[in-house]
Amino acid sequence: MAEFVVEMRAVHKIFHQGLPIEIEVLHGVDLQLKTSEFCAVMGPSGSGKSTLLNIIGLLDRPSSGSLSICNEETTAMNDHELTRLRGHSIGFVFQSHYLIPAFTALENVMMPMVGNAEFANAPMVGRAKELLDEVGLKPWCDSLVNHLSGGQQQRVAVARALAMNPPLVLADEPTGNLDSQSAEAVFSLFRKVNREQGTAILFVTHNAALAERCDKIIQVVDGKLIS
Repeated sequence: MAEFVVEMRAVHKIFHQGLPIEIEVLHGVDLQLKTSEFCAVMGPSGSGKSTLLNIIGLLDRPSSGSLSICNEETTAMNDHELTRLRGHSIGFVFQSHYLIPAFTALENVMMPMVGNAEFANAPMVGRAKELLDEVGLKPWCDSLVNHLSGGQQQRVAVARALAMNPPLVLADEPTGNLDSQSAEAVFSLFRKVNREQGTAILFVTHNAALAERCDKIIQVVDGKLIS
């Protein structure tokens, strides 16, 4: 198993590069996230947190520098190779869920496994049911997700992120739209997954009380990281 699930070296991100309106969002970022580590990412709006997560999540490319995910250097990868690595190594949980409202909770959790050779239909259904049971939603497997509460929808999103048993989960303000009780339930679920399955987690939050319960806190200030 890789010692580090994320290794960033001197990463810069520049939007509109080469144009008069060029904007540098990340300034030479170095970051290492160990296997099984739970790290909070904090910083003001516009500081570069989401850009950082998008690059780590292989949804965007750095303008310069290097990024390795689970010991795989990504800089020279093509889109197909990035998609393969992202699908097997990274789970995502966003503030807005991005669930498919016409699908049930079970069907939403199954989506990452659809078309993957590792999962035939029966194992895929079994894995999705197991995950929904783990997040406390077994009775709502067959409910349409738009019939669930905000906290329940976020737990479906967490279960979906874990479908491929990724070594890394990226959570971009997953409790931002939740009441305090639901936020606590979602955070506790992340902590449980981290401790019991060894999943490394990058957890972007504005909630200082939750951040203090993580293994470490990284502050993003003007596109630079301050541990």
